[in-house]
Amino acid sequence: MTPTLHPSGNVLLAERISKRYQKPSRGDIVVIRSPENPNKTPIKRVIGIEGDCISFVIDSRKSDESQTIVVPKGHVFVQGDYTHNSRDSRNFGTVPYGLIQGRVLWRVWPFQDFGPLGPTPT
Repeated sequence: MTPTLHPSGNVLLAERISKRYQKPSRGDIVVIRSPENPNKTPIKRVIGIEGDCISFVIDSRKSDESQTIVVPKGHVFVQGDYTHNSRDSRNFGTVPYGLIQGRVLWRVWPFQDFGPLGPTPT
């Protein structure tokens, strides 16, 4: 997956209203409250929604062994676009809807990349 966000920093516009009225969709970029540290709010991409069967390798540098899970009702499976350097659902499991803080809509910085963020990576 080609990373959507720059590791050196982005300024993003996220909205918090739709999470109350609609479920997240595959490809959405979301701000979550970290299940590991509630003081952190990482930005991740929704890879799986409730009922999806997801197969993944936790750390391909250590093993090629894969795991398969079914995303439970009321949860999403999230993953960072930098898959080799990301703590995400492969590490901490699925994320309950209640930990989703908002959906990222626009990148406002760096200015040359200003614009809406679509549901799939560029």
